[in-house]
Amino acid sequence: MAKVQIRYLLQILFAIVIAALGFFQMFARIDGGLPSNVLVMMIATAAMFIITWALIARFQPYANQSIMACVFMLTALGILMIARIDAESDTRVASRQMIWLCIALVCCDVLFVCMRDYRILRRFSYVSMVVGLALLLSPMVPGLGREIGGARIWIGIGSYQLQPGEFAKLFLAFFFASYLFNHRDQLAVGGKKVLGLQLPRLKDLGPIVIVWIASMGVLIVQHDLGTSLMFFAMFVAMLYVATGRSSWILIGGVAFAIGCIAAARIFAHVGYRVEAWLHPFDPVIYNRYPGGSSQIVQGLFGLAAGGLFGTGLGQGHPAITPLANSDFIFASAGEELGLVGIFAILLLYLLVIAAGMVVAMKIKDGFGKLLASGLVFTMAFQVFTVVGGITLVIPLTGLTMPYMAAGGSSLIANYILAALLVIMSNAANKPQVDTMSDTFRMEALSALQQRQQQKDTPPRHSSATATAQVDEPGHTADMPVVPLAPRHGAHAAPPAPPVQDGEATEVFAPLRSTDDTAGGDES
Repeated sequence: MAKVQIRYLLQILFAIVIAALGFFQMFARIDGGLPSNVLVMMIATAAMFIITWALIARFQPYANQSIMACVFMLTALGILMIARIDAESDTRVASRQMIWLCIALVCCDVLFVCMRDYRILRRFSYVSMVVGLALLLSPMVPGLGREIGGARIWIGIGSYQLQPGEFAKLFLAFFFASYLFNHRDQLAVGGKKVLGLQLPRLKDLGPIVIVWIASMGVLIVQHDLGTSLMFFAMFVAMLYVATGRSSWILIGGVAFAIGCIAAARIFAHVGYRVEAWLHPFDPVIYNRYPGGSSQIVQGLFGLAAGGLFGTGLGQGHPAITPLANSDFIFASAGEELGLVGIFAILLLYLLVIAAGMVVAMKIKDGFGKLLASGLVFTMAFQVFTVVGGITLVIPLTGLTMPYMAAGGSSLIANYILAALLVIMSNAANKPQVDTMSDTFRMEALSALQQRQQQKDTPPRHSSATATAQVDEPGHTADMPVVPLAPRHGAHAAPPAPPVQDGEATEVFAPLRSTDDTAGGDES
């Protein structure tokens, strides 16, 4: 176990060294040296990551810490690019992002210390639903919500802005996992077959219809395609994992496609993004405001300028693209790191996603499987929508790149997501009691013999005296020692008398897994 923890520590140190080299190289080209305030914040951040490793090793000893190492590398690359854009546009977003990173690490540390069993989240399923819906609809509160870029998905607290949808996805994932685990048998029942596809029964379409109406409501009220698409896709993916029926994916895809086509025709904000996706190089659409395609085209030009190996840190012009440190940070990284650099970034995301899928497969209770797969799919879908929108695969959705984009709410929410995956990996990798081992069978047989002997012994007057002497030093109060029968010899102990089924259940009850007591059932 110590070797494994040392290996995880080396991964964290390797990520810290790579990030430090990138910062030194970039600032050496721009300012001639690393500023003292940036150096202090880098040292503080590295120390907090080492503390996080120590807490995971202490309180989550079987967890997969490679997830946190990859997340740290992605965050370091994101802050590096944000600092590069700050140097060109004279802003201070990178320092604020480091502060948000420290807050996110503190939240993760609290989870690692306090949450020993993730299954406690199942007890608060409907509370999570209420909290998630409240966070999702909070931008619609007059005086609290802010509309930016045509989408009303922000709330303003003083001079700070927060995107509550990033936290809403966590609470709704808790609720979806609990609800689908409780109703998976009902939803898995097949109906009629159409073209070889097993469709669900009509009466089982209620949950997906409700979630579809809710996602369309978010699209109509908030004018944000990305948020509504993310929540609906998360529910459909978890529904597929719970039932194993591909028909749910087909139904969900068709339903959301109908909703998106209707929204593109009804709402100008959505229609502009679709036109910018279909005809980005049209001069009329390029120069149109709002809803023009100039941002997409400039991002594509930045990616093209990077080539195979990039222009080099500090030698490009990423600040030309609007929102280069948030929505288009992937294009900024592609310009200075090149195709090789963005492939390395996508590989880091792939490692996190693969680790989360391994956790979902290894974990034993159904709630954990649904929760892990839902969280991983949400992150993967968010990465796909951002990269696909920048590269003209799909229309722009307004979602942020996890761990890399500037923004405190996105960073904290995604770090909590990674912390939950680490906690669940600890439960998945924890060694279980082998109920088929010889030691377990011997202990169970001894317990059965003791129970039968106590039952067959008639009550006597002397038994009270013997009971009174049990508490003397050198005696056992609860479990009398039963000598094991020798393997050979003429004086072998007689076989244990037959035990009734009810008695066996009583004896084996303390030896069962404690899964149900924590709120989760074995799947």
